[in-house]
Amino acid sequence: MANIELIKKLSNSFGISGFEDEVIEILKSEVRGYVDSFEVDPLKNFIAVKSLELAKPIVMLNAHMDEVGLIVKGFTSEGYLKFSKVGGIDDRVLLGKRVVIGKNRVKGVIATVPIHLQEQSERNRVEKAKDMVIDIGVKSKEEAEKLVSLGDFVGFDVKFEQLSENTFVGKALDDRLGCALITEILKEKFNFPIVALFSSQEEIGLRGATVGAFKYTPQISITIEGTISADFPDVSDHEKCTTVGNGPVITIKDNSVITDHELRGKLVKIAEKLKVPYQFKQVFVGGTDSSRIQLTKAGVKVLVVAVPVRYIHSPISLFNINDYENTKKLIIEFLKSL
Repeated sequence: MANIELIKKLSNSFGISGFEDEVIEILKSEVRGYVDSFEVDPLKNFIAVKSLELAKPIVMLNAHMDEVGLIVKGFTSEGYLKFSKVGGIDDRVLLGKRVVIGKNRVKGVIATVPIHLQEQSERNRVEKAKDMVIDIGVKSKEEAEKLVSLGDFVGFDVKFEQLSENTFVGKALDDRLGCALITEILKEKFNFPIVALFSSQEEIGLRGATVGAFKYTPQISITIEGTISADFPDVSDHEKCTTVGNGPVITIKDNSVITDHELRGKLVKIAEKLKVPYQFKQVFVGGTDSSRIQLTKAGVKVLVVAVPVRYIHSPISLFNINDYENTKKLIIEFLKSL
């Protein structure tokens, strides 16, 4: 059974790119006793290793810890906060959202002008993030500076919860679902060395993975993601990318990588043998850490397997727990076949 409490804990934690510390502490407590050692490198990659003494090819499991969010860049004289985006966020999803700021967990809301006070021209355009402010309920710059510092992270104030029998919603499911899956998989027994690379700063350019695979370079790497689903009524079937509830998503190609054909074929055969539902990512967009890992040293064979998630890169996302379970089952059986 899926460890819902672990997913909840990871989703509710804050880990904007460059501020992954809270996620790292959760992962440390979860993998302790199931791996031989772990470390945090200078870019805040969290790396856990298991059975390196075995004279067999190293397999890497990769998921990124960071989430999209905002960062404080200034104050107005009235005590509002100016901010910049961290990672790819659509400006349209920001206005009116509750946020949490910095280590002091200051509460705020991204300010919006009531529709009653908007000119017609304002109603027909999207306000840009650079023009938005965060209201923390104070009246001056001096008051704001006592609570918040320049460079503080800003995360979305959203709590993980169950929506229906099989669906759950929460923030940062891209890629806390991958982090939770690797944590659960590490508790299984395998007869080869495993390196778990929980990477940092993926959302701002795959930065953590660029260096994270160098110390323990694998022969095979599986990146586990929460990926795009646009399975809405007004979207053509071939543009939905993935469908929530239809099983693990296997990537053939995206904007950054072409996965290994032989390994992918083996993964599909195992899914069919186990009667695990699966789907291919239909729209070749986005990119993952796999593209950086693939180019490490003399090259690495890579796969990308994902849980389909609606509304990624927004304050709240949705997934089906059966997709999570089937992803875990498929990856474990694939690893046992190596």
